[in-house]
Amino acid sequence: MVTIGLKVPVVVALVVVLGGCATTHINPTAVTNPPPAERFASFSRFEVKRIQLSPAVSSDESSREAARIIQGHLDARLNAVVGNWNEASRKAARPRVLAIEPRIEQLKFLSAGTRFWAGAFSGSSAVIMKVRYVDAATGKIIAQPEFYQHAAAMGGAWSVGATDQDMLKRIADLIGEYTARNYSKAVGGPTGATQELVR
Repeated sequence: MVTIGLKVPVVVALVVVLGGCATTHINPTAVTNPPPAERFASFSRFEVKRIQLSPAVSSDESSREAARIIQGHLDARLNAVVGNWNEASRKAARPRVLAIEPRIEQLKFLSAGTRFWAGAFSGSSAVIMKVRYVDAATGKIIAQPEFYQHAAAMGGAWSVGATDQDMLKRIADLIGEYTARNYSKAVGGPTGATQELVR
Protein backbone atom coordinates (compact mmCIF):
# COMPACT_ATOMS: atom_id res chain seq x y z
CA MET A 1 0.00 0.00 0.00
CA VAL A 2 2.82 2.39 0.84
CA THR A 3 4.60 1.65 -2.43
CA ILE A 4 1.49 2.38 -4.48
CA GLY A 5 0.88 5.56 -2.54
CA LEU A 6 4.36 6.80 -3.38
CA LYS A 7 4.09 5.95 -7.08
CA VAL A 8 0.81 7.72 -7.75
CA PRO A 9 2.12 11.25 -7.01
CA VAL A 10 5.16 10.54 -9.18
CA VAL A 11 2.98 9.47 -12.11
CA VAL A 12 0.75 12.52 -11.67
CA ALA A 13 3.80 14.79 -11.58
CA LEU A 14 5.15 13.27 -14.78
CA VAL A 15 1.85 13.79 -16.57
CA VAL A 16 1.76 17.43 -15.47
CA VAL A 17 5.35 18.06 -16.59
CA LEU A 18 4.94 16.31 -19.93
CA GLY A 19 1.58 17.96 -20.49
CA GLY A 20 3.23 21.34 -19.93
CA CYS A 21 5.86 20.48 -22.53
CA ALA A 22 3.07 19.69 -24.98
CA THR A 23 1.83 23.28 -25.04
CA THR A 24 2.66 25.20 -28.20
CA HIS A 25 2.71 28.95 -27.69
CA ILE A 26 2.13 29.94 -31.30
CA ASN A 27 -1.05 31.91 -31.75
CA PRO A 28 -2.51 33.80 -34.72
CA THR A 29 -3.66 37.41 -34.40
CA ALA A 30 -6.81 37.28 -36.55
CA VAL A 31 -9.39 34.98 -38.13
CA THR A 32 -9.78 36.98 -41.35
CA ASN A 33 -7.29 38.92 -43.45
CA PRO A 34 -8.47 42.32 -44.72
CA PRO A 35 -8.74 43.01 -48.46
CA PRO A 36 -5.63 44.19 -50.31
CA ALA A 37 -5.30 47.88 -51.13
CA GLU A 38 -6.16 46.94 -54.73
CA ARG A 39 -7.00 43.83 -56.68
CA PHE A 40 -4.05 41.83 -57.94
CA ALA A 41 -5.34 42.05 -61.52
CA SER A 42 -4.10 45.66 -61.47
CA PHE A 43 -0.65 44.13 -61.98
CA SER A 44 0.57 42.43 -65.13
CA ARG A 45 3.50 40.42 -63.80
CA PHE A 46 4.00 38.48 -60.58
CA GLU A 47 7.33 37.57 -58.99
CA VAL A 48 7.29 34.98 -56.21
CA LYS A 49 10.26 35.35 -53.86
CA ARG A 50 11.86 32.57 -51.81
CA ILE A 51 10.56 32.08 -48.27
CA GLN A 52 12.40 34.13 -45.67
CA LEU A 53 12.78 32.85 -42.10
CA SER A 54 12.61 34.75 -38.82
CA PRO A 55 15.74 34.36 -36.64
CA ALA A 56 13.95 31.94 -34.31
CA VAL A 57 12.99 29.69 -37.22
CA SER A 58 16.33 29.83 -39.02
CA SER A 59 18.23 28.83 -35.86
CA ASP A 60 16.39 25.51 -35.49
CA GLU A 61 17.33 22.55 -37.70
CA SER A 62 13.91 20.86 -37.72
CA SER A 63 12.25 24.19 -38.53
CA ARG A 64 14.63 24.75 -41.44
CA GLU A 65 13.78 21.32 -42.82
CA ALA A 66 10.06 22.04 -42.47
CA ALA A 67 10.59 25.38 -44.23
CA ARG A 68 12.16 23.55 -47.18
CA ILE A 69 9.09 21.33 -47.40
CA ILE A 70 6.79 24.36 -47.28
CA GLN A 71 8.87 25.96 -50.03
CA GLY A 72 8.24 22.97 -52.30
CA HIS A 73 4.49 23.07 -51.67
CA LEU A 74 4.37 26.85 -52.12
CA ASP A 75 6.31 26.74 -55.39
CA ALA A 76 3.84 24.25 -56.81
CA ARG A 77 0.76 26.09 -55.50
CA LEU A 78 1.71 29.65 -56.46
CA ASN A 79 3.30 28.76 -59.78
CA ALA A 80 0.01 27.15 -60.78
CA VAL A 81 -1.74 30.44 -59.97
CA VAL A 82 0.58 33.22 -61.14
CA GLY A 83 2.12 31.23 -64.00
CA ASN A 84 -1.09 31.62 -65.99
CA TRP A 85 -1.27 35.33 -65.18
CA ASN A 86 2.32 35.92 -66.26
CA GLU A 87 1.77 33.99 -69.47
CA ALA A 88 -1.29 36.08 -70.31
CA SER A 89 0.60 39.36 -69.82
CA ARG A 90 3.88 38.50 -71.56
CA LYS A 91 3.31 41.12 -74.25
CA ALA A 92 2.77 44.00 -71.82
CA ALA A 93 5.12 46.84 -72.87
CA ARG A 94 5.66 48.15 -69.35
CA PRO A 95 4.41 45.49 -66.96
CA ARG A 96 3.40 46.50 -63.48
CA VAL A 97 5.09 43.99 -61.17
CA LEU A 98 3.71 42.60 -57.92
CA ALA A 99 6.35 40.95 -55.73
CA ILE A 100 5.07 38.18 -53.45
CA GLU A 101 7.32 37.86 -50.39
CA PRO A 102 6.53 34.98 -47.98
CA ARG A 103 8.10 34.76 -44.53
CA ILE A 104 7.79 32.18 -41.77
CA GLU A 105 7.41 34.07 -38.51
CA GLN A 106 6.92 31.18 -36.09
CA LEU A 107 7.18 27.43 -36.57
CA LYS A 108 7.17 24.32 -34.43
CA PHE A 109 7.39 21.14 -36.44
CA LEU A 110 7.49 17.61 -35.07
CA SER A 111 8.98 14.93 -37.31
CA ALA A 112 7.69 11.39 -37.70
CA GLY A 113 10.63 10.20 -35.59
CA THR A 114 9.69 12.54 -32.75
CA ARG A 115 6.07 11.45 -32.97
CA PHE A 116 7.09 7.79 -32.90
CA TRP A 117 9.14 8.14 -29.72
CA ALA A 118 7.29 10.89 -27.83
CA GLY A 119 3.79 10.81 -29.31
CA ALA A 120 1.37 13.42 -27.98
CA PHE A 121 3.77 14.41 -25.19
CA SER A 122 5.88 16.26 -27.78
CA GLY A 123 2.99 18.70 -28.24
CA SER A 124 1.32 20.17 -31.29
CA SER A 125 2.92 21.52 -34.44
CA ALA A 126 2.06 25.04 -35.60
CA VAL A 127 3.16 27.61 -38.15
CA ILE A 128 2.51 31.30 -38.77
CA MET A 129 3.45 32.87 -42.09
CA LYS A 130 3.09 36.41 -43.35
CA VAL A 131 3.16 37.30 -47.02
CA ARG A 132 3.88 40.78 -48.32
CA TYR A 133 2.41 41.69 -51.71
CA VAL A 134 4.51 44.65 -52.83
CA ASP A 135 4.39 47.00 -55.82
CA ALA A 136 7.92 46.37 -57.08
CA ALA A 137 8.22 49.82 -58.67
CA THR A 138 7.16 51.90 -55.68
CA GLY A 139 7.69 49.61 -52.67
CA LYS A 140 4.08 50.15 -51.64
CA ILE A 141 2.65 47.24 -49.63
CA ILE A 142 -0.56 46.15 -51.32
CA ALA A 143 -1.36 43.47 -48.75
CA GLN A 144 0.29 41.74 -45.81
CA PRO A 145 -1.91 38.81 -44.80
CA GLU A 146 -1.15 36.32 -42.04
CA PHE A 147 -1.68 32.57 -42.33
CA TYR A 148 -1.87 29.96 -39.59
CA GLN A 149 -2.07 26.18 -39.43
CA HIS A 150 -1.48 23.59 -36.73
CA ALA A 151 -1.47 19.86 -36.13
CA ALA A 152 -2.90 18.71 -32.81
CA ALA A 153 -0.77 16.65 -30.46
CA MET A 154 -3.05 13.60 -30.40
CA GLY A 155 -3.64 13.65 -34.14
CA GLY A 156 0.10 13.80 -34.74
CA ALA A 157 0.66 10.91 -32.36
CA TRP A 158 -2.00 8.63 -33.86
CA SER A 159 -0.86 9.37 -37.42
CA VAL A 160 2.85 9.12 -36.50
CA GLY A 161 3.50 12.56 -37.94
CA ALA A 162 1.23 12.47 -41.01
CA THR A 163 -0.90 15.38 -39.76
CA ASP A 164 2.26 17.39 -39.01
CA GLN A 165 3.37 16.89 -42.62
CA ASP A 166 -0.10 17.80 -43.90
CA MET A 167 0.09 21.09 -41.96
CA LEU A 168 3.02 22.14 -44.16
CA LYS A 169 0.94 21.64 -47.30
CA ARG A 170 -2.15 23.33 -45.88
CA ILE A 171 -0.30 26.57 -45.12
CA ALA A 172 0.88 26.71 -48.75
CA ASP A 173 -2.65 26.02 -49.98
CA LEU A 174 -4.01 28.90 -47.88
CA ILE A 175 -1.53 31.31 -49.44
CA GLY A 176 -2.36 30.09 -52.92
CA GLU A 177 -6.09 30.44 -52.30
CA TYR A 178 -5.70 33.98 -50.93
CA THR A 179 -3.64 35.00 -53.96
CA ALA A 180 -6.15 33.57 -56.42
CA ARG A 181 -9.27 34.95 -54.76
CA ASN A 182 -7.91 38.51 -54.66
CA TYR A 183 -7.03 38.67 -58.36
CA SER A 184 -10.32 39.87 -59.83
CA LYS A 185 -11.57 41.63 -56.71
CA ALA A 186 -9.94 42.68 -53.43
CA VAL A 187 -11.83 40.60 -50.89
CA GLY A 188 -9.28 39.41 -48.30
CA GLY A 189 -9.60 35.88 -46.98
CA PRO A 190 -9.23 33.51 -44.01
CA THR A 191 -6.05 33.23 -41.99
CA GLY A 192 -6.76 29.57 -41.26
CA ALA A 193 -7.28 30.29 -37.55
CA THR A 194 -10.35 29.93 -35.37
CA GLN A 195 -11.41 32.63 -32.91
CA GLU A 196 -10.47 30.67 -29.78
CA LEU A 197 -6.84 30.53 -30.91
CA VAL A 198 -6.46 34.26 -31.55
CA ARG A 199 -4.28 36.21 -29.12
